[in-house]
Amino acid sequence: MIFKVYYQEDITEAPVREKTEALYVEASAVYEVRRKLYDKPYNIEFIQEVSGNFYEYEKQSENFKVLEI
Repeated sequence: MIFKVYYQEDITEAPVREKTEALYVEASAVYEVRRKLYDKPYNIEFIQEVSGNFYEYEKQSENFKVLEI
């Protein structure tokens, strides 16, 4: 499965919507995504499974790239 992770680059700052970034991770469950990103300095806001029409829409984005971890 592919998951979209919304995060802030700096874990020490409070989340601000305008600074929210997104990346895509392949994993079997949300806990596995968190485990893969554990050593990254990200402040994770939300993790969402990407499937069906949502997946097809996201694939069309120029920013769509699945992170290899």
